[in-house]
Amino acid sequence: MMIGMKKTVVVGMSGGVDSSVTAALLKEQGYNVIGVTMKTYDFDEVGGNVANETSCCGLGAMYDARMVAAKLGIPHYVVDFRETFGREVIGNFVEEYLRGRTPNPCIICNREIKWGELFRKAEALGADYLATGHYARIRFDETRNRYVISKAVDKLKDQSYALWALSQHALKTTMFPLGEMVKSQVRALAMKYGLRNAQKEESYEICFVADNNYERFLKERIPDLEKQVADGELVMEGEVVGRHRGYPFYTVGQRRGLGAFGRPVYVTEIDASTNRVMIGERNALLKRALIARGCNMVGRSKLEAGQIVQAKVRYKDEATSARVYPEGEGTFRLVFDAPKRAITPGQSVVLYDGSDVVAGGIIDRILE
Repeated sequence: MMIGMKKTVVVGMSGGVDSSVTAALLKEQGYNVIGVTMKTYDFDEVGGNVANETSCCGLGAMYDARMVAAKLGIPHYVVDFRETFGREVIGNFVEEYLRGRTPNPCIICNREIKWGELFRKAEALGADYLATGHYARIRFDETRNRYVISKAVDKLKDQSYALWALSQHALKTTMFPLGEMVKSQVRALAMKYGLRNAQKEESYEICFVADNNYERFLKERIPDLEKQVADGELVMEGEVVGRHRGYPFYTVGQRRGLGAFGRPVYVTEIDASTNRVMIGERNALLKRALIARGCNMVGRSKLEAGQIVQAKVRYKDEATSARVYPEGEGTFRLVFDAPKRAITPGQSVVLYDGSDVVAGGIIDRILE
């Protein structure tokens, strides 16, 4: 791009080092950069970390983002998305747990908030692009006439898994400047630019559950929840072997909090309709197939029956070979070549062709 064109880019600034370096890089490249920080919830409403607002969306994060923007000499705005975030992200999070599923709120936030509300705000500001500090790459594939998301150079930081729900319209005007870098390079650039957050620690928990205590969060959101779901049955191989605290407080693959059985046991299935939690030994977690819904096509316009892909069923999962079979609008069945451990309803399954994201969807149910 020619510097004289002065294209405008809105950068989503969380107060962290990645989004700060993103803004600095684009400013250095000659773009007209506008920093925007999202206010998505109030700590006194979500609890768990009221006195220490250090995660994204906290007061400390907003202050860091504002100070970085001032250092770079770019305008900075804070936008209030609390209503939409509460409805679309937190609401979905609670609803999924009440269905006996384990959601990934980052997927919903990316689709509904960052490339929903923030994307529309960028357009309203007259921006040509929206940029974030995600570790992923975007390119236009002329042979397929589609924008494609690819894994980042830094495989340990790659976030392509969480971006499968982005539309072609969004990808057309999205920039990921960090996709070609590794984290050590990003921190070195932050030091070079003199950014105050160059050594800021990263946060790995869900932003609105800052203490990582989902049980506490759910109980506070639904005050009588514990009473409603207490004393459910623990079932192993068809036999009731104990009682549990309530199905929303468990997830497939969980080992802790199940009691003593003389050998390691894990949650293998959750039945919200009966408040039953099924448990079994490690081998019981191995499954070969799943049904996914809400499919979004990224690197392809459609799925072919029997198409070979590599698939991940959670963020830190290793992509493994599988065959995909379309099963109606927005639905597909996925059959793995080898059994996969702890496939979890509510999580995302993302299909890859090498480094490219083919498609993704929400795991609806597990097949044998």
